[in-house]
Amino acid sequence: MTSESAPRRVYVETYGCQMNVADSSLILGALGREGFVPTDDPDGADVLLVNTCAVRDNAEQRVFGRVGELQRYTRPGTVLGVVGCMAQRLGPTLLAQVPRVDLVAGPDAYRHLPDLIRQAMAGDRVSDTEFRSWEHYEDVPQAREAGPMAFVTVQRGCDYKCTFCIVPYTRGTERSRRLEEVVGEVEKLAATGTTEVTLLGQTVNSYHDGTHDFGDLLRAVGAVDGVRRLRFTSPYPTDFTPGVIQAMVDTPAVCEHVHLPAQSGSDAVLRRMLRRYTRARFLEVVAELRAAMPALTISTDLIVGFPGETEADLNDTMSLVDAAGFDEAYTFLYSPRDGTPAMRIPGHVPEAIGSERLQRLIGHVRSGTRQRNAARVGGVHEVLVERPARRGGQMLGRTRSNLLVVLDLPADSIGEYHTVRLTGTTGSTFTGAVVAPQLAVL
Repeated sequence: MTSESAPRRVYVETYGCQMNVADSSLILGALGREGFVPTDDPDGADVLLVNTCAVRDNAEQRVFGRVGELQRYTRPGTVLGVVGCMAQRLGPTLLAQVPRVDLVAGPDAYRHLPDLIRQAMAGDRVSDTEFRSWEHYEDVPQAREAGPMAFVTVQRGCDYKCTFCIVPYTRGTERSRRLEEVVGEVEKLAATGTTEVTLLGQTVNSYHDGTHDFGDLLRAVGAVDGVRRLRFTSPYPTDFTPGVIQAMVDTPAVCEHVHLPAQSGSDAVLRRMLRRYTRARFLEVVAELRAAMPALTISTDLIVGFPGETEADLNDTMSLVDAAGFDEAYTFLYSPRDGTPAMRIPGHVPEAIGSERLQRLIGHVRSGTRQRNAARVGGVHEVLVERPARRGGQMLGRTRSNLLVVLDLPADSIGEYHTVRLTGTTGSTFTGAVVAPQLAVL
């Protein structure tokens, strides 16, 4: 692209986890320094990119459907690309499956997107799914919108190889950024008004840059001037060492919430999943965290219908919900993924049975959540206003313990911190009344 040529407009649509959201900022940053400009409108875009998830089959099917829809915005010279985890998993075969797709790029190929796009504009159909274990994109500027909250990737890839999980095969081996690089990025964010930072990694609390562990990282990031809240996701249960837990206690910015994926409450299922803990050890970690931080709330991930699962295994998962006292749980029906070891495990659970078990688990989780949240009504919390609520004229905010609160505040209150009394609950979210407004931080 020459300086005299008109700027190319790029549209990016993101599916999946917070890591993909952060990666989309990287994509726009890599393209931005080559003269591409972002657009929120696919109609008229010169480049259409879909940043994808491969964790579950339904996520991939949504992408196939969306790519078909995006084709109507293409014209001669337009590039339609699929990037991210699904692109990594399928590689060049995606070009054969979807003839209109011009470009396929995995998570380690984003710095090469400008060249790949230029090749595609010249008429080539291109693919780059090479793993690059050194890639952290340190020199790539991220195209973020200024705001009170930001995701910061501190670790890429995963070494745990859970039998159900495709991530190690789409994001490669685990590697951590240097602590100094992470702190530098957070300092820049804080200087532009970011007050809440979420550290991202596939097993974020296993972070180690060769010198510093996750506890060191928490302390360093939490000490950055302007960082008022510090969150992280997703940790691995048994990587909560005593040192990491103490760092959480010692760092005032660390919020009183942990997302702690259990996946199952059955030891037999955990063994087949190759999770590296037992039910008893998981509950010990929960107890250790709550002893250190009594106000802590805990959310989790749970999978139903894993190969070999019995009714007794499901009952073990249901009882784990009660024993751990989860405040929220994201529940999923097992999704077979080609290339994962779980595909070779006997004892397929019919979809109808798995779906029925999932509904039972959802009902059980919701019942516990409603009870815990009802008991929280009347409590007073600090709330950061994040975005407009679904109901017009109201805003949505979040407590340090990750409770969602609907408030009667103006649209320009985003980024403000308020002291709020919880006045009611729908079971999952709260209504609140401002007790003591504070000045906007932005």
